[in-house]
Amino acid sequence: MKNGTGPKLVDPMEDPLPGVGTYEDFNTIDWVREKSRDRDRHREITKKSRQSTVALLRSVSDAFSGWLLMLLVGLMAGALAGGIDIAAHWLTDLKEGVCLVGFWFNHEHCCWTSNETTFQERDRCPQWQTWAQLIAGQSEGVFAYIVNYLMYLFWALIFSLLAVTLVRAFAPYACGSGIPEIKTILSGFIIRGYLGKWTLITKTITLVLAVSSGLSLGKEGPLVHVACCCANILCHLFTKYRKNEAKRREVLSAAAAVGVSVAFGAPIGGVLFSLEEVSYYFPLKTLWRSFFAALVAAFTLRSINPFGNSRLVLFYVEFHAPWHLVELAPFILLGIFGGLWGALFIRANIAWCRRRKTTRLGHYPVLEVLVVTAITAVIAFPNSYTRMSGSELISELFNDCSLLDSSQLCGYKQNAVGDSLADRPAGPGLYTALWQLALALVFKMSITVITFGMKVPSGLFIPSMAVGAIAGRLLGVGMEQLAYYNHDWFIFKGWCSPGADCITPGLYAMVGAAACLGGVTRMTVSLVVIMFELTGGLEYIVPLMAATMTSKWVADAFGREGIYEAHIRLNGYPFLEAKEEFEHNSLAVDVMRPRRSDPPLAMLTQDSMTLGEVESTHYSGFPVVVSSESQRLVGFVFRRDLLISIDNARKRQEGVVSASRVVFTEHAPSQPPEAPPPLRLRGIMDLSPFTVTDHTAMDITVDIFRKLGLRQCLVTHNGRLLGIITKKDILKHMAQIANRDPDSILFN
Repeated sequence: MKNGTGPKLVDPMEDPLPGVGTYEDFNTIDWVREKSRDRDRHREITKKSRQSTVALLRSVSDAFSGWLLMLLVGLMAGALAGGIDIAAHWLTDLKEGVCLVGFWFNHEHCCWTSNETTFQERDRCPQWQTWAQLIAGQSEGVFAYIVNYLMYLFWALIFSLLAVTLVRAFAPYACGSGIPEIKTILSGFIIRGYLGKWTLITKTITLVLAVSSGLSLGKEGPLVHVACCCANILCHLFTKYRKNEAKRREVLSAAAAVGVSVAFGAPIGGVLFSLEEVSYYFPLKTLWRSFFAALVAAFTLRSINPFGNSRLVLFYVEFHAPWHLVELAPFILLGIFGGLWGALFIRANIAWCRRRKTTRLGHYPVLEVLVVTAITAVIAFPNSYTRMSGSELISELFNDCSLLDSSQLCGYKQNAVGDSLADRPAGPGLYTALWQLALALVFKMSITVITFGMKVPSGLFIPSMAVGAIAGRLLGVGMEQLAYYNHDWFIFKGWCSPGADCITPGLYAMVGAAACLGGVTRMTVSLVVIMFELTGGLEYIVPLMAATMTSKWVADAFGREGIYEAHIRLNGYPFLEAKEEFEHNSLAVDVMRPRRSDPPLAMLTQDSMTLGEVESTHYSGFPVVVSSESQRLVGFVFRRDLLISIDNARKRQEGVVSASRVVFTEHAPSQPPEAPPPLRLRGIMDLSPFTVTDHTAMDITVDIFRKLGLRQCLVTHNGRLLGIITKKDILKHMAQIANRDPDSILFN
């Protein structure tokens, strides 16, 4: 053989094989292997760059490729978000009427150029006709109301039917929020197709339809999914991101920031959201790139100008009165309400989703969507605050009443002073609005529980904020009236004199919105930044911080999980939550496999096994030992890499049969002349697998898994292999400690 007469031995170390080092669906990536691969690639490029100008240019383009990718992600996600906003606005208005000048205009754009609008009825113009005017020729009366009601219901059902049908037919992964799955993917799990082109196309179209149908859902969570799909697709243009799963996850972390940036027009909040809520591994380089991508996306969205107000912010507010220290008490009260609502919502929604999974309800997703849409539309139409879209409702609730405001929420009795913005007594219009808001609050709280998690794209940010904004506005108006009628009370004395503008109900709505969203998602820093970017209300950071922190403390008292973590657990994804403390005093030997009752650990020996014996194994990875007697650890090899290498050797190396010896040593051992040639596979073996001793505390082992993103860890005693701990074993152990079903962890 040495003289070149025998068959050539294939060595994966000298001749890398395509497919080796890749992963199967529903498997966890090996972060350490991916990072070391990237370092080797980088060293190789740097070494070559010193040898020629072409190699130097290649090195520069490699360094610049990350920024170019971020630019493309920002542009693509910003353009898609602008299109989604415009289309959703148009379809939402289509439920109520149509523009005669051009059916593609929404209500606002239709009446923009009209000279026949009045200030009091600025949303009425002859160019815009309701369905009753078109069908029945009349705009007032019982018959007109019934026609409008039926058309509203008809369009809502059509939109939701289209959405759920498209999701089922083309991309089942396009349903839901997407954030729980993206958190799991960013932690190193692989869900093939979740960020693919069909998911992107389907989610973009169905998100518009679902939001327009009037269901109690938002587009913010799904926009994070859309941005991550854009990033994943664009990663295929660049070799270093296409071939390295860890590098790709850095891009996806930045894309999550882009998603929030375009959803709310909040680039800084988006970066903080990715860091605080979604990302598993977030190096400083990713922070800068996220910032750049969020900036590009926000600029693209601003250029498209989907809201038609030349502003990036979704709910611009301009409050005339500053807040007072005494008002911290009602703000904290809103925080308590937000925390209680968050904890209640998570429990109720998870119970409903579990029922959907375990009963026949889950077999009829189309029927469920249609029934919920019908219930929503029938109850929502009579109440103007539930009929309008979530964004419109929040905008209305955040609004500070000016003297020329025609909104029902500004139905105050006029003061004798005439043109002052002082606190005024509530008039009949405001009392009607408060009753409608109270009913809207009950409706929104209950319908959101069953809507979130259906087989259509559904975000939770806007519905949660709407619940908080309604509660906040009700409390704000109550405080305002209390101050007006009792300004001589000691709590109002000195800062709220008669005729002064003391209380701003819109500010209470803003604080309530933040409190409820914080209670549901458990966001803190990113939420406060998103809120002040969203509204432009920079001087209201302290009230927002107080309410958000209170909301988190109250909600955490009932359970540490936010809604996304709860859905990750419900779906059985292998996600090790960094926020969750491991408080049990078990050891590695208690968790490792094999247990006492299990068959012995499947392992490979370094030079005494045949190809047939290796192929008959069925686990996803194997420790390699010196011999079955000594069981001294040599390394670790993945079954996928083994099978690819064996298959490749059969094609390229002569004489490979089932009796061929598989060798993991540096030099092939001597064997009889008539024996088939050995198969050298040292190149695919991990020579430095992570090991712990049998007496390592499990809290340290869990920390190692979290911080290094391990797939598995080998357990040894005095250098002798005892067993193996996988991520799934840890999750099952943690589930048992928490008295949960350990078999709920579905995947490897």
